[in-house]
Amino acid sequence: MNLVARIVARDKNLSVLVLMTASTLTVLVALLGGRFLSAGNLQSMSSQVSEFGFLALAMGLAMLTGGIDLSIVSAAVLAGIMGATVMSGQLVPVTESNSNALMLAGILAALVTGMMCGLLNGVLVAKLSIPPILATLGTMILFTGIGMVITDGQSVPISIVSYSALGATTIANIPLIFLLMTVAFLVMGFALSRTRFGRRIYLFGENSVALRFSGVRNERVIILTYVTIGLLVGIAAVIMVSRVNSARVGFGESYLLQAILVVVLAGYNPYGGRGRVISLALGLILLQSLQSAFTILQFNPYVKNLIWGSLLLLVMVVNYYVARWNPLPVSPSLGPKEPGSASGSTGSSVAVTHRPLGKDADPDPRASVEAGGQPG
Repeated sequence: MNLVARIVARDKNLSVLVLMTASTLTVLVALLGGRFLSAGNLQSMSSQVSEFGFLALAMGLAMLTGGIDLSIVSAAVLAGIMGATVMSGQLVPVTESNSNALMLAGILAALVTGMMCGLLNGVLVAKLSIPPILATLGTMILFTGIGMVITDGQSVPISIVSYSALGATTIANIPLIFLLMTVAFLVMGFALSRTRFGRRIYLFGENSVALRFSGVRNERVIILTYVTIGLLVGIAAVIMVSRVNSARVGFGESYLLQAILVVVLAGYNPYGGRGRVISLALGLILLQSLQSAFTILQFNPYVKNLIWGSLLLLVMVVNYYVARWNPLPVSPSLGPKEPGSASGSTGSSVAVTHRPLGKDADPDPRASVEAGGQPG
C-alpha cells in the first residue's frame, strides 16, 4: 500500500488521469462493445484526434509559460486559408506538371502563416508586456477578420487531388496524420524535458524573475515559444485542410474550448511551470473517446458544448482537491515537538515546516528542517 501511495504522490494529477481514462474506457467498452472497438471507429478516432492534438499541444506550451493562447483556432484557420488559396488554382492554375510544386508551396504557406501568427503573439506579450489573454484575444479577432476579408466568407476548395488524399493515407491501417501527431508529441516531450530551451520554458512559468536574474533573456524565450506554437498551429492547419478538402472561416470553432479542457484535464498549471506531455496524451485519449461515444449515441451537437463546459468546471474542482490531497501518511516523528524538547544529544530543537504546493512547486511533498541550535 505504501508503494502505491508513493507512486501516486510522485504525480497525483497523472495518477488520477490514468484512473479516469481507464474507468471511462471500461465503461464505454461495456456499453458500446463492438461499435466502439471496431476498426472503422478506431481509425476514425485516430484521424479526428490528429489535428486537435496539435492544437492541444500548442495550448499546453502557452500554459507552461503561465499564459494562454486564445488565437490557436483562428490562426490555424487563417493558415489553412493561405495554404488552400495557393492550392486552389486562384493564384497559379493547377496542372499535372506543377501540382506537386504547388502542393509544397501551399504547405509552406500554411506553416509560415502559422509561425507569423505566433511571432505576432510573442512580440505583443514579450516586447509590449500585454497580458497573454488580452493579446491573443485581440489577434484571434484579427486573424478571423483577415480570413473573412480574403475569402468573403466562402470556402476555398483544393484543386490538387494528391493533397486531398493526405488525410486518408494509412500505414499498416494507421492514419498517416496520427503517426505525425505521435512523432510531434515524442519530439515535444523530449524537447521540454531534455533541452535547455524546454527547461527555460518551465523555469519561466515557475519564476520569470529568477530566470531573468540567471542571465536568460525572457523575451527571447517567450517569442520562441509562441513561434513554436505557431508552427504546431500551421501543421494542424495542413491536416485540417487535407481532411475536409477546403478551408473556410469558422471551421473547428469548438476546438478552442476542447483544447483548454484537455490541457487542464492533463494537470497543466494555469499559472505556468507544471505540465507533462504524457498527461496531455492521456487527456486526448479520454476526450476523443467521449467524443466518439457521443457520435455513436447520436448526441445532439448543441448538447456537446454544454457537456464540455460542465466537464471543464468539474476538472478544475477535482484538480483543486487533488492538489490538497496528500496520499503519504505523516510520520509522528515529523510532527511538532514541545518547546524545549531535546533532539539527540545536542539539546537543540527541530521544527519541521512543509512547503505549500504553489505554482512553482513540484507535486512531491517536501519538508524543510530548521535547526534551533548548533550541534555540540
